[in-house]
Amino acid sequence: MRLTTKGRFAVTAMIDLALREHQGPVALAAISQRQQISLSYLEQLFGKLRRHELVESTRGPGGGYSLGRKAEEITVADIIVAVDEPIDATGCGGKENCMSDQGRCMTHDLWASLNAKMIEYLDSITLKKLVEDQLARGISIEEQPVKRAISSQPVVKPIKVNAPNSVFALGNAFSK
Repeated sequence: MRLTTKGRFAVTAMIDLALREHQGPVALAAISQRQQISLSYLEQLFGKLRRHELVESTRGPGGGYSLGRKAEEITVADIIVAVDEPIDATGCGGKENCMSDQGRCMTHDLWASLNAKMIEYLDSITLKKLVEDQLARGISIEEQPVKRAISSQPVVKPIKVNAPNSVFALGNAFSK
């Protein structure tokens, strides 16, 4: 069993979100920039996290995502399961047909036990614990949110259009 980028990125993004949740909703673009994760990939992951009520979205200017539950109530297992990451070391995906017609393979119980231990371990680690670990390492959290794509500066030069603005003006332009 190996954890794919889907699970790793989801956990990383949730830690980033939890670190900054006291500042209000966090934009996915800001997480994308800080963690070097594709924005479209984050949008897919956060859609799944939202459906599992691990995050809440706020629309509009100043919008973004916030935690759907307290950080101490969200486990790593919750995050990984929410993004459809399989936690399965068996060769059959738990169907017990490892050797087709012969039923389970000789090592099925071993891998099934490993699955149970992995889930138990991931379920014992909370998002709050991961945030505390990052803070203990001295991670710096900027106080100013990352600027949005919309500029706060007014456009200096208005755009001047020299095209006719009606059908009649268009007809007059061709008649000259």
